[in-house]
Amino acid sequence: MTLIAKHSVAAILAGKIESKTATVGVVGLGYVGLPLAVEFAQAGFHVVGLDLDQSKVARVNQGESYVGDVPSSVLAPLVEKGLLRATTDFSAVSSLDSINIAVPTPLRKTKDPDMSYVVAATEQIAQYIHSGMLVILESTTYPGTTDELVLPLLEKSGLKAGQNFFLCFSPERVDPGNPNYQTKNIPKVVGGKTSICTELGALLYRQALEHVVPVSSTRVAEMVKLLENTFRMINIGLVNEIAVMCDGMGINVWEVIEAAATKPFGFMPFYPGPGLGGHCIPIDPFYLSWKSKQAGVEARFIELAGYINGQMPHFIATKVQNALNDAGKAVKGSKIVIYGVAYKRDIDDVRESPALDIMHLLSKRGAEISYVDPYVPQVRFDSEIVLASDDDVVKTADCVVIVTDHKSFDYEALLADAHLIVDTRNALKGVVSEKVYRL
Repeated sequence: MTLIAKHSVAAILAGKIESKTATVGVVGLGYVGLPLAVEFAQAGFHVVGLDLDQSKVARVNQGESYVGDVPSSVLAPLVEKGLLRATTDFSAVSSLDSINIAVPTPLRKTKDPDMSYVVAATEQIAQYIHSGMLVILESTTYPGTTDELVLPLLEKSGLKAGQNFFLCFSPERVDPGNPNYQTKNIPKVVGGKTSICTELGALLYRQALEHVVPVSSTRVAEMVKLLENTFRMINIGLVNEIAVMCDGMGINVWEVIEAAATKPFGFMPFYPGPGLGGHCIPIDPFYLSWKSKQAGVEARFIELAGYINGQMPHFIATKVQNALNDAGKAVKGSKIVIYGVAYKRDIDDVRESPALDIMHLLSKRGAEISYVDPYVPQVRFDSEIVLASDDDVVKTADCVVIVTDHKSFDYEALLADAHLIVDTRNALKGVVSEKVYRL
């Protein structure tokens, strides 16, 4: 706190944060922003959530949650007490002491970052930024974004980072559906434009979260998130390649991994699957690949792992075709049920879900596609809205493909009712049956 104490503007803001009289803002009320807003409100801050989606704003103000990790029973009391409100009006920024930006950062089809959401949010904030304000970017992005993109937009106001206002980057680390690790107890990395910025960012997070990890700069903080997800993406790519090898050699890859995981050092188990999904692992490493190319460095591991993971839906489609062939049926005209379309178990998020790719590939081969998922009532598939079917559809299906292994699925009933099953998740572990084909 020594540096802050010597800086009058920072000291005033620090006092507001420590006394929890600071008003905290969060831009983007999705899977990252809403849980964060709730944590700040539960810590005693008055929180303003900003989002351009009027339906999200209305639901928040009604105390109705649309994010699985935030029960309405937790959200509603905070709204009723006046600790949390939402708006589409960015003029609210003028009354905020801090603001966290948690908006999407998708990839374009050319696999370069689409920063339009970050730019739009920052430009809105820049209109209302004032002296003594803390701005923290949480959206996952490439190293240098905070300094090269966000900083110049904010300093157009005439204010200077580290002097009149304070700027940090803190990577979101949410894992939707994880019952053990959520926003409050996941260690929070934060790096500032200056040391005072870092201290203020860490101070804010410490009021609401259990463990904060300060680092020396925004670039280090940006790189932390990309390392984490690149590590996962590359290791998943490796184990997916091993799975394809084992399939060709008639070896049960799940048994191989289980046995290898008994080694108490030098091995960390990763598991194969039908492909990568979600907003992070399939996307984040390509921010790093794109940025490294600008520095003249080719990210070969990332590109190779991306290719292998991207081929898994094709491998599964062929696996389904071969299973049907063994049963004396063609893909064309067969009724195929996709069991689970969310990108991971026990959530409702279908972003980048490999299930949609598998549905598309099998549909192109002439199959009649339907799906079952208790978390996803409808999906957009080949430009049409498709509604979920009930469990009875498996009784008349030629093949059921387990793509997402929700815990709520009745696998015993599935095994009894289905004529043919392709299990891409080892959901039927230990089952020995001629009608079960495993990845």
